[in-house]
Amino acid sequence: MADYNHSHFQHLYFVLTGIPGLEQKDYWMAFPLGTIYVIALFGNGIIISTIKSESSLHIPMYYFLCMLALADMGLALCTLPSMLGIFWFNYKYITFDACLAQMYFIHTFSAIESGVLVAMAFDRVVAIQSPLRYSSILTNGVVCRTGAVILTRAVCVVFPVPFLLKRLPFYGSNILSHSFCLHQDVMRLACASTRVNSLYGLIAVICTKGSDSLSILLSYVLILQTVMAIASREGRLKALNTCVSHIWAVLIFYVPLIGVSVIHRFGKHLSPLTHALMSYAYLLVPPVLNPIVYTVKTKEIRRKIIQIFAQRKIIAES
Repeated sequence: MADYNHSHFQHLYFVLTGIPGLEQKDYWMAFPLGTIYVIALFGNGIIISTIKSESSLHIPMYYFLCMLALADMGLALCTLPSMLGIFWFNYKYITFDACLAQMYFIHTFSAIESGVLVAMAFDRVVAIQSPLRYSSILTNGVVCRTGAVILTRAVCVVFPVPFLLKRLPFYGSNILSHSFCLHQDVMRLACASTRVNSLYGLIAVICTKGSDSLSILLSYVLILQTVMAIASREGRLKALNTCVSHIWAVLIFYVPLIGVSVIHRFGKHLSPLTHALMSYAYLLVPPVLNPIVYTVKTKEIRRKIIQIFAQRKIIAES
C-alpha cells in the first residue's frame, strides 16, 4: 500500500517480526518479556529515586549513574510499545512515521548512553588521579554542562537520519526483521540508492560510539598508569575496585553493540534468529543488567530496595 500524495511511493505501515521461526509461539514470550521490562524500569527507577533521596550520593559519580539510568529507561520505553504489541496482542503493524520516530529515539538514547559511559570514565580518571581536587574539578556546573553536551550531541547527530530515510521510495517489501525499527533494517527496504544514508550512518557511528569507545580506552590507560604507580597492593586494588561497576557497564553496552555490528556486516549467512537475538541483547541487556550491577556494588541502593520490599510486606500483612 502506498501514499500517492508523495513524489515517490511510501508504505503506510511496516510489518514487524517477532522471533523468526517461532511466529506461532510468540505468546510464550509474553511473560518473560514483561518480566524483563519490569526489571529494567523498576531497577532504573530505584536507582534514580535513591540517588535523589540519599544526600550522600549527591556527587558526580552518582549523578552520571542517574543519567545512565535515565538513558536505559528511555531505551526500554522506546521498544516497549512495539514489543508488547507483538508478543502480547499479536499486533505487528507500525505506521511509517511512527517507525521513523521509534528509530530516532532508539538511536538517540543509545548515543546518550554511550556518551554517559565516557563521562563516567572521565569521572574515574579524575577520582583516581586527583582525589583531593575531585570536587573542585567536577563541580555541579561541570556535570550539568557535560549532560547537556551529551544530550545535544545525540539529538543533533541522529536528527538527519529519519529525514534521509523519508526521501527514499518504499514500494517493495514492508516486512522488517525485528520487533522494532532500526536504521539499517528500514534502509534495506528502500527501492533506491542508499549510499548517502549508509555514509551518514557510518559518520554518525564514528562520531558517537567510535570516538566514545576510544575515549573510554584512553581513560583506562591513564587509570592503569596511575594505579601502577601506587606503592601498596591494597591501594592498587582499592583504586581498581572503584572502576569495576563502570567496566561492567561498558562491557554490557559495547559487547552486544559490537556483536550486532559484526553480524550485520559479516553474518549475512547466519539465520534470522541469530540476528534477532543479537538485536534484543543490544537493546534489552543494558537496561536490565546495569541496575543489577550497580545495586550489587552500592549499599545505599541495596538498602533502598530492601526498604521497599519490607514496606510492601508490612502492607500485605496488615
